[in-house]
Amino acid sequence: MKRVLIIATGGTIASTSDGAGLAPTATGRELADKVPLIDTIAELGFVQPMNIDSTNMRPRDWLRIKDVIVESYADYDGFVVLHGTDTMAYTAAALSYLIQDSEKPIVLTGSQQPMASPFTDAKLNLYQSVLYAADDVSRDVSVVFSGKAIAGTRAHKQRTMSFNAFMSMNYPSLAYIRNDRIVRAGAGMGADAAPRTGAAPTVFDALDERVLVLKLTPELQPSIFELLKRDYDAVILETFGIGGIPDTLHDAIFGWVDSGRTLVVTTQVPEEGLDLGVYEVGRAYAENPGILKGDDMSTEALVAKTMWVLGQTRDPENVRKLFYREINHDRTPR
Repeated sequence: MKRVLIIATGGTIASTSDGAGLAPTATGRELADKVPLIDTIAELGFVQPMNIDSTNMRPRDWLRIKDVIVESYADYDGFVVLHGTDTMAYTAAALSYLIQDSEKPIVLTGSQQPMASPFTDAKLNLYQSVLYAADDVSRDVSVVFSGKAIAGTRAHKQRTMSFNAFMSMNYPSLAYIRNDRIVRAGAGMGADAAPRTGAAPTVFDALDERVLVLKLTPELQPSIFELLKRDYDAVILETFGIGGIPDTLHDAIFGWVDSGRTLVVTTQVPEEGLDLGVYEVGRAYAENPGILKGDDMSTEALVAKTMWVLGQTRDPENVRKLFYREINHDRTPR
């Protein structure tokens, strides 16, 4: 029987109400005990590095979760991280960059309703996550939620209340889970997937937390870039449409880049991605080597990848090389 480590971090799935609102209290073992037949899938281990609302999840916590996985990697066949849904996509993306090319699956899941709720989605999500983590074909970091497995760099929370909270951004779901059957989609994801070799993953230990997402709004003042210089090393700029940037921001943006800071350009439109070369209002930024293009990546993945890249190097050429490297399906190759 496969061995799966459940890493409980809190979130709605572990929450109960004391009259002042939901707060995480249940342990991973207590949650698994509520799920029928889960012990028939795998031999389970448990660890609880934290028990927090995912609103309070920070990059230092991503590193703690990474450490738990790395320290236990030789002893388990797969890992399930129980996590709040609000920042799950950020954590899934971060783990994709911190633990690369993992032949063992690292699955994140949670629920929209607490395990104690009579109408919870927690039982099925936890059951199917262990099922996916124990499967021979599963690998790398993914989110399993509401019957779908999504690459860890492509998950995005689309709904605040419905059980099908997550969607896969600009990339197909890796698999669909129907009761206890995994239906995989596409070449390389099923029986033709590369066999496991026993190779260890590539692990990284550093992140630069000084990364900000700035969403363009009409009449955004150029002075914002000067104000941000004290606290941030990188800005991820969510442009209008396919890559529209107002003319009033031109000098401020190039001043930011010329100061040695990083600028990543993406779009605030959720689907289909960025192309700066289409309109005149974006073309001025398309060929500047100091401006990184997010293409069809999710904002969550861009945040985590920028933190990871700047945690490894500040050399501009190496920053570009790492940023444009495809990792765990995070971008459609150019």
